[in-house]
Amino acid sequence: MATPYKYTAATDMQIRTRKERRFDETERDLPNLSSSSPALISTDKASSILSYLGRKNPFPRSITDKDTVWLLDNTAYRNEKTGKWEAEFITAAFSQDSSHTVIDAVSAVAGKIDLDENDPNYPTIEERIRPFLQDIKPGAQVNALYGGSTPLKLGPGGRNGISSDIKSLPDSGGGDGAHLVPTSAKVPKGTDGILKMKTFYAEPEGWGVISDIDDTIKITQTSDPIGILRTTFLDKPEPCPGMPELYRFIQSVVQDTSPWFYLSASPYNLYSFLREFREQHYPHGTVILRDSSWMSLPGLLTTLTLGTEDYKVDRMEKIHSWIPQRKMICIGDSTQSDPEAYGEIYRAYPGWVKVILIRKVEDIAAIGIEAKNEPERFEKAFKDVPRDVWHVFSDPAECNKLVQEAVSKSPK
Repeated sequence: MATPYKYTAATDMQIRTRKERRFDETERDLPNLSSSSPALISTDKASSILSYLGRKNPFPRSITDKDTVWLLDNTAYRNEKTGKWEAEFITAAFSQDSSHTVIDAVSAVAGKIDLDENDPNYPTIEERIRPFLQDIKPGAQVNALYGGSTPLKLGPGGRNGISSDIKSLPDSGGGDGAHLVPTSAKVPKGTDGILKMKTFYAEPEGWGVISDIDDTIKITQTSDPIGILRTTFLDKPEPCPGMPELYRFIQSVVQDTSPWFYLSASPYNLYSFLREFREQHYPHGTVILRDSSWMSLPGLLTTLTLGTEDYKVDRMEKIHSWIPQRKMICIGDSTQSDPEAYGEIYRAYPGWVKVILIRKVEDIAAIGIEAKNEPERFEKAFKDVPRDVWHVFSDPAECNKLVQEAVSKSPK
């Protein structure tokens, strides 16, 4: 059954873009491994069945030296009722090996982007595609050590190999909100992946930033299926012009005590890739991704082009539940549904969002259809949002004054 998406003007534009850019044709030619993965048809039938229980699984799998584990950076907040610190810890577990033929998947992507197998960049595709091919580890539990002294049990994960746990944390995380506390996975020697993460402590009040990733801070060409494949699996990731400088300016104005959230419709398969990109070019922050296309190359294209507004509003509602007293700056672009999502979250929580900045993407390969940049689209998306709150820009430098003025009006 098709996934039901809330029908808005953004949905219509996404559907039109997919049709004009022939996304369906590209998706049909890419391998979808999720339905046949041995991780989902485990020889250990008991473990396979128990993984349906998620966190209630009484007999989780242990991590072995043949596994890959990712610990995702997060943000700690004070529980509104108790005043105590807590944070959502997300982990992903999968096998280092793939039961599928890597060369077939690499060949499919290379064929779509017209890359010859003798090209020196061919191995780059194999390296980046591997997280889509590794067998997931449903029902796995990860032991970790928070701050060098507090033991944590993370998981068990669900059928997609991803676990989510809300954990209470010590008060020693830095009362000024600027402290980053490390957590390390306690796993057997030989286990690889992202075995260390950082927790950012965010006090209840102050400023915060929510940023889209694709075509807001990173060139992705989200309205072109071949462009997505090239920028994801082959090209060196490039920041959008002027955006690193804008983000450094914003951080200098809102101060290092402000949390940053990077909210993307990309699947969790790309976490390592996007985390490294963020570390190279932008302020530290929590990267929030979708978990709906694990082991699915067609799913990469689908998640970036369908249901993005519903997904982003849902995740922003979660962020609001963590830090409802913060004043937020929301930054996105015109290629997807950022204007509609930010408009909706403004109307849902009046006073929470203080500034909305939309990068006007004018490259047709990225934007897909010109209607996405029409003034009428933005007027409709930001209905009932004060005109001095939202801004559409071409040059990131023009946002400096807007941010400075907004923060000056309400510095704390």
